[in-house]
Amino acid sequence: MTDSPGSNDGAVRRERSRLGLNLIRLLILLGVIGVSAYIYTIRDQAERFAAYGYPGIFLISLLANATILLPAPGIAVVFAMGGVFQPMLVALAAAAGATVGEMSAYAAGFSGRAVIERTAAYSRILPWMHRYGGLTTLLLAAVPNPFFDLAGMAAGALRMPLVQFAAWCLLGKCIKMLFFAYTGAYSVEWLSRLAA
Repeated sequence: MTDSPGSNDGAVRRERSRLGLNLIRLLILLGVIGVSAYIYTIRDQAERFAAYGYPGIFLISLLANATILLPAPGIAVVFAMGGVFQPMLVALAAAAGATVGEMSAYAAGFSGRAVIERTAAYSRILPWMHRYGGLTTLLLAAVPNPFFDLAGMAAGALRMPLVQFAAWCLLGKCIKMLFFAYTGAYSVEWLSRLAA
């Protein structure tokens, strides 16, 4: 029995489609790596953006959270700005920026599945994300830890809806940023009382 010409054309189209999708995923992953490397190189200059108030806080937080597994300033700026500006607004600006920045981890997970599946920490987070995606995102976003990028990658790899990931991430980041902004505000008050 021979293959019909139509079935061979379908296989070729599916292969081209798969190659195209893999190329798009590779380009997204390379873009995320490039952005992370660039942000890492300018991390020492990020404090200048704080002079722009809440939009500057948003931008610092976005940049700090757009890096994948590389340290960048973020929490320290929220802490410091909590003592300068209204802490609630500092926290909201920082949480919004952090949530937008975390889309890079989500995109990396969506595009670079094979790269991250080989790490032990990712292997531990993946079942939690698979079973309790939203709650896991919320908890890991609310607590300062180096594993949130892996949670974002797992959410992308598991194809958690982007809006759902962003909502849980924003809620968790708000909790964390509120803590640091108010801690910064109260520490300034405490230090000023000590100096008086």
